[in-house]
Amino acid sequence: MNRRTFLKTLPALSVLAGPAAARSAVTKTAPSFAQGLQPIKLAKPQTEGGKSVLAALKERKTIRNISSEKLPEQVLSNLLWAAFGVNRPKGPSAGGTGRTAASASNSQEIDLYVALPEGVYHYEALGHRLMPVVAGDFRRRSGRRAAARAPVNIFYVVDIAKYKKAPFQEPGLREQEVQKSYYYVATGLIAGNVYLFAASQGLAAHFHNCDKKNTAKEFKLRPEQRVLFAQTVGYPA
Repeated sequence: MNRRTFLKTLPALSVLAGPAAARSAVTKTAPSFAQGLQPIKLAKPQTEGGKSVLAALKERKTIRNISSEKLPEQVLSNLLWAAFGVNRPKGPSAGGTGRTAASASNSQEIDLYVALPEGVYHYEALGHRLMPVVAGDFRRRSGRRAAARAPVNIFYVVDIAKYKKAPFQEPGLREQEVQKSYYYVATGLIAGNVYLFAASQGLAAHFHNCDKKNTAKEFKLRPEQRVLFAQTVGYPA
């Protein structure tokens, strides 16, 4: 299914550059440095359609030349759900949900920070929504010139504090070197989901390094949070 065919199967949708009133917002006060941004309640993800898994594997590749064309909201919703959304209300442990990518002890230690032209949002998987973090265009922090023009840049951020809250404890879960191996694997699993989704929908994706120092400061991250990598997604240019 090519991009034009895929878009024809979607209902009429406003694009991300549209007015905030066109989006379904959830009630939650944005931090002071995100004033002007509204929480975005994402559309219900579509779990059918696109190419088969085998076809997506055949098509999977890195595409660095990405168009500035905006992604429709439904496509963004599907992308984030595929990356690390909730696919089971009850996961492998009591009180926890299951996600589309595995994590050590179901700690779900990776947070997705989504940089759009108007600002940065934190993806809350349980409510399938984007919560404002900071207003302004920070796509350039992805560290790639072409990525700064792309419609979506996902920053992978690990929250070390989540290991202590994990529902069950893998051996060495609180040891720094073991933690490092876990969160790098977790990031790779999510990034792989993004690549496969992109291949299935005719999108371009590029996983790469980023400006870790400035990103952490500008995204107002806590000391327990560390910026790892970024992934750029959009239509092929």
